[in-house]
Amino acid sequence: MRRSTQRWVRNQSEWRAAGLPCAQVLESEIVTVRERWFEPSLYGLAAFIALLGLADAIYLTVQHLTGSNVDCIASSGCETVLTSSYASIGSVPLAGFGAVAYFVAFSLATLAAFGDARARPLFLCLVGMMLGATCWFFYLQAFVLHAFCDFCLLSAVFILLLSGIGIATFFLGKRTRR
Repeated sequence: MRRSTQRWVRNQSEWRAAGLPCAQVLESEIVTVRERWFEPSLYGLAAFIALLGLADAIYLTVQHLTGSNVDCIASSGCETVLTSSYASIGSVPLAGFGAVAYFVAFSLATLAAFGDARARPLFLCLVGMMLGATCWFFYLQAFVLHAFCDFCLLSAVFILLLSGIGIATFFLGKRTRR
């Protein structure tokens, strides 16, 4: 007999001894297990997306610091965006700040995936700030610079995905605490 079957038999006898009907307890137990599995999976996905964003931001930072040209695939505005006055604060490229933000998002998502309750609201706040910055940068590209950077748009997609995961985990967490 498998261990999981032994556990089921033991739990079933404990439920009966407590006077609880097995079907009702089993149904609520399945929902609880499913919810316990789903939320860490979302945070794991968020950690993976944050790693992809980190790679994107590190690439842009290295290209900026070395003075190399960035080859765009879908648009021709990468150089316009990345060499503009909006691309850096002093000598520090904004992609460097993005790399730090993605690393922190990765760390918080990993901690949340392993059950750290303090990391969850911090992750949500960080992703909210990243989404605000992304909206501002998109505005600059569209209405001020009139050029788009492929890698910046890829980063915006990553931020939108992280925001969706953050919103989903927020509402999932509210539902499981009822």
